[in-house]
Amino acid sequence: SISHINSQLKPTMKFSAAFLALTVASASAFAPTTPAARTSSALSMAQGETSRGEFIQQSLAAAAALTLLPGNANAGWLAGSPEVIDPKDAEVDRDILASEEVQKALSSVKNYKALIEGISSTLASDSQADIGPTIRKELDFVKIRADLNTLNTSFDEDTQRGTDRLIRAILQDITELETANKQKPGVARSEIRLNAMKGKIAKLGKAFDEYLAFAN
Repeated sequence: SISHINSQLKPTMKFSAAFLALTVASASAFAPTTPAARTSSALSMAQGETSRGEFIQQSLAAAAALTLLPGNANAGWLAGSPEVIDPKDAEVDRDILASEEVQKALSSVKNYKALIEGISSTLASDSQADIGPTIRKELDFVKIRADLNTLNTSFDEDTQRGTDRLIRAILQDITELETANKQKPGVARSEIRLNAMKGKIAKLGKAFDEYLAFAN
């Protein structure tokens, strides 16, 4: 009967709608940004409209959508991505790269990388060290993304498709490191947690190295 057919179609339609919504969220979260979009993003962050919490929510929504797509279950975020080109093939505007503003941003990004190395040394000497305050103070979300985006202006559009992904990877790695650092008062950090933090620090350091390779 018609009513029987409708009852069978409704669950399918609901699932399709939900799947479509998640797929759109995924595409929006990971699509390369245009210069205008990056400018708007930078202005929004300068006004305090972007927070670590909002970034985490966006990342989780995108990740949930990606898990539903065929062939993505075992795919790494950046590993083998066709959008992240080899740095030696990148098109770099040397005049823009040499400008005072971009050189200042480049210096800041190198300092962030050095800071990550310092955090690694701190944990190596003190497995119970609380690195949260250092992350929140020295790896400020708004400033670090602004510096990365400023440096990004020296790359051509094809290169930016990959470096935009690297920027997202760096921001997510910082968020994951800050989350992994959280520990209940009076509870010692276990060896498992310590190794997890060391892994995230190494991953973040590698992400910075991959990004900086484009500015050499």
